[in-house]
Amino acid sequence: MGINSIFRNFFREIIRVTLPKSVRIDGSIIASQASSLIGPEIRNHKSYLKSAEGEAKRLMNHCEGSAKSRVLDVGCGLGRLPIGILRIFGETDYTGVDIDKTCIAWCNRFIRKYHPTFNFHCLNVYNERYNKKGIIIDGDFRFEFPDNSKDIIYLFSVFSHTTEDDMRIYLREFSRILDPDGYVFFTTFVEENVPDITYNPEGLNVRCSGPLHIVRYEKSYLFSIVGEFGFEVVRFDHATEFDSQSGIYLRKKQNKERL
Repeated sequence: MGINSIFRNFFREIIRVTLPKSVRIDGSIIASQASSLIGPEIRNHKSYLKSAEGEAKRLMNHCEGSAKSRVLDVGCGLGRLPIGILRIFGETDYTGVDIDKTCIAWCNRFIRKYHPTFNFHCLNVYNERYNKKGIIIDGDFRFEFPDNSKDIIYLFSVFSHTTEDDMRIYLREFSRILDPDGYVFFTTFVEENVPDITYNPEGLNVRCSGPLHIVRYEKSYLFSIVGEFGFEVVRFDHATEFDSQSGIYLRKKQNKERL
């Protein structure tokens, strides 16, 4: 065995040992620890699968999602949305990005390996909470996707742990890469009659721990931000998501007459 083969086998073994363990439930492979990462309402593997299907149905019911949709999942984690898409839609044009290399490695091994139209990439950007060694993004940051190349952009519990400056950079890019008839869905903490933006606010049911645990926006202020980048809010569900985050659905403003 050559030295290159030895190193390849060594690194494969490291990946095998360090990746989250997987289990097969009702025809789907999921990470065994995934259910514990979503919230207390996800009690076991079956409820995790149900939540995965629910996220795919969210895209179908509120974002015109289908097997033909081109989906970008920012903060894909251990693959809840793509697992749900496979169960509800089947094969589709899906891309997941995340700053966690372990999550991306797991998704590539257990999802992309069997479904090559599902792609996963590590997004090595700085986040004070999750990736302090990442690259600090600025006004020159660009996702490596062409203009108008995505029909749905999905971010679950991402802007709830992201600075306002970074959120603005993402929204600017989403305006570029989203199809004119596409949708953006994201969650974050939203309330009325509070400061425009608060990092780790006090008095919530969730106990804050560490930087960017909770990023809360005043409702009208958040709506004004998305408007700056050519979006309008077409649906707002207050405090319906994990940890009482709100769900926000966006479309480009020129689509108003078609709603």
